[in-house]
Amino acid sequence: MSQTEAKRSGAPAPKKMARAKSRAAPPDLNVVRSTGIAPAEYTRRRRRLMDGLHEDAVALIPGALVRLRNGDTGYPFRQDSNFLYLTGFAEPQSLLVLVPGRPQGESILFCREREPRAERYDGERLGPERAASALGLDDAFPWEDSDEILSGLIEGRRRIYFPLGADADFDRRVLGWVQLLRSRVGSDSLPQCEFVDIGHLLHDLRLVKSAAELRLMRQAGAISAEAHCRAMQVCRPGMTESDLEAELLYSFRRAGAREPAYECIVAGGENACTLHYVRNSDALADGALVLIDAGCEYAGYAADITRTFPTSGRFTPVQRELYDLVLSAQHAAIDAARSGAHFNAPHEAAVRVLTQGLVDLKLLDGPLDKLIETEAARRFCMHKTSHWLGLDVHDVGDYRVGEAWRELEPGMVLTVEPGLYFPPELDDVPEAFKGIGIRIEDDVVITRGEPEVLTGGVPKSPDAIEALMAEGR
Repeated sequence: MSQTEAKRSGAPAPKKMARAKSRAAPPDLNVVRSTGIAPAEYTRRRRRLMDGLHEDAVALIPGALVRLRNGDTGYPFRQDSNFLYLTGFAEPQSLLVLVPGRPQGESILFCREREPRAERYDGERLGPERAASALGLDDAFPWEDSDEILSGLIEGRRRIYFPLGADADFDRRVLGWVQLLRSRVGSDSLPQCEFVDIGHLLHDLRLVKSAAELRLMRQAGAISAEAHCRAMQVCRPGMTESDLEAELLYSFRRAGAREPAYECIVAGGENACTLHYVRNSDALADGALVLIDAGCEYAGYAADITRTFPTSGRFTPVQRELYDLVLSAQHAAIDAARSGAHFNAPHEAAVRVLTQGLVDLKLLDGPLDKLIETEAARRFCMHKTSHWLGLDVHDVGDYRVGEAWRELEPGMVLTVEPGLYFPPELDDVPEAFKGIGIRIEDDVVITRGEPEVLTGGVPKSPDAIEALMAEGR
């Protein structure tokens, strides 16, 4: 078989296979070994995904591309989470193709070739010659050959699975491969193929974490908890929000987590009433609270922690009263996060406690069940209590199955983050409440028994927070 014929049929080319054998030594590359997950687990993930595909299907999962920030300066590269979940491969310009039942091999990677000049600037690449053995795949080809080879791989496949609608450029590439195939063999001789979004199948797999994933998430939680503790200990009135953000980022990097999982929120005083406040530039006033919502990303997995504490190191009586109410709501929500319960159970538990507390504070009036039914507490807490957590900080997975909330299962990870917010413009709350925003958030694993809190390394009771802050003074 000639090189061209091999490409068009999707079969391995003899020349490429010979080159692969001569340079198949296992690469000593961080990009391969740094995920903390064994190649066999990635193989099992790909197998499970292929088992869920229809017959005569092909799946296309693209990696991320380098995106320019400005001029010729790129954003820090972060691999696409779906691609990372299936390969553990962290280089840009990559594409995973899964072709169930293909005799020459079912899992194929397209990636950048080795190039000495580029590697001198940007570091060593894995290259297609070493990729298959290093990543446990059946075959690998150069990225530049993808347009030519893909038409052969999709030939005869009635369904093409890919992240439909997620990236307009990739949508156009898939359509181009189909059009190229039709131009080669004649449109009349090809059956109609169906484009199918792969998200539902792949996201359900990602929703339940493996033991290896949970180990990484525990590490992300521990690093993030230590960073929050550091911020509490160094906090002083007169510092700026950016001072505390710098402490968080320093702690992350020092512990081996190069990037935050999301933009840090460091909100002093009334800034905490803005839920996604990220300006992080104001001075911290004496007697005010500061809310920090921050977590690192470790080996691709996110942590997500929120703590609220007094800049002075001591809660005022009003601050403690409101804080205790949010903390009680969080305890109730964590206790409700159990296997067999539905996803919204933690939120319902938190809302019941918060609503009763707002009645006790005379901010709401009426029968408790009626107030819950009418969502009266949303005026003071406008967000849900939980979201999925994993490779993305707002991780994939449906919250509902049909019309019903999804049932919680062991291995699922979610946040638990009730809050109360009293922005200054509210004219019917006590003056002492105005400008206070409080949120308490932890990361919780659903188990067969008691829920496991991944982020318990940072204190959250008022007494424990005050004790920790006193140690730094």
